[in-house]
Amino acid sequence: MPEVSKKAKPKAKPGATKAKKTTTKKVSGAKVPEGISKLRIRVKAYENKILDVSVKQIIDTAIRFDAKILGPVPLPTEKDKYTVNRSSFIYKNSREQYEMRVHKRLIDILNPSPKVIEALTNISLPSGVSIDVKMI
Repeated sequence: MPEVSKKAKPKAKPGATKAKKTTTKKVSGAKVPEGISKLRIRVKAYENKILDVSVKQIIDTAIRFDAKILGPVPLPTEKDKYTVNRSSFIYKNSREQYEMRVHKRLIDILNPSPKVIEALTNISLPSGVSIDVKMI
């Protein structure tokens, strides 16, 4: 059998110090240092135009208080399909199909101050827009 040679590790110079590693994790496509609190906002609506206006309003409010924002990240659209008979009795081949779409966006606010949180709770959004806020 042929011998496999192991490569020798280069020796550190005396007096040299190792650089400290800061741990990071990947959130929404951006690297974020660990130990930072985040406010994760998920916004849902049936109409994408109303959703985009609401997200813009949330981002403008957060920027006004100098908060760092990641997003908005578009999440997959949820599609619910329904099939309904047109008539009540024998015409089974005659059906109508309906589709309901739920559009979603995700926004992360890093190190939110109490002013940012208060401003976001007092924000008025159009009807049909639902918001889930989670502190991570």
